[in-house]
Amino acid sequence: MPALRIDGYVIVSADGMLADAGGMMPVELKFEGDKRFFTAALDSADLIVHGRNSYEDQPNSPGRKRIILTRSVGALAPDPANPRATLWNPAGASFDAAIERAGVRAGTIAVIGGPDVFEMFMDRYDTFWLSLAPQVKLPGGQPCFPGVPARSPQEVLAAHGLNAGEARILDADYGVSVTPWRRVAQTSP
Repeated sequence: MPALRIDGYVIVSADGMLADAGGMMPVELKFEGDKRFFTAALDSADLIVHGRNSYEDQPNSPGRKRIILTRSVGALAPDPANPRATLWNPAGASFDAAIERAGVRAGTIAVIGGPDVFEMFMDRYDTFWLSLAPQVKLPGGQPCFPGVPARSPQEVLAAHGLNAGEARILDADYGVSVTPWRRVAQTSP
């Protein structure tokens, strides 16, 4: 595997949802501080990975190299709508083959969702950046990870060997913060 770093990014409601019942990110989960944090992270990433329904919808989006997970292709294919994107079906090709096709050999990969995509990389993240909007609840919404809300997003991350770092406030008026969840390096006995 090339020298790659895999980071995940999501903002969730107090009840662990990343979208409303209709599968859309509601305005209640959009905060300027989180948007600036997310934009800066994606601007510095070498590759963006997301599902066919996830997209960051920012001015720099068309210029970002990306892999889009989909079942509409057998293995790997160019995206006819975006020359900087590779379509990837994990059932037909490995992630290593997808990043090779995308032309990325080193750097940072930003995984931005949705839930099934986040789950695929759960044991590979170097850091998962969990933004939390504690004043927002989305009953019946789309959970950020499989297993939520039976378990909190924090419990899911901890169960996969990630440890919480110090939270940083992104929007003081609404208490929105981001916490880096980092993988602890294993040491040999």
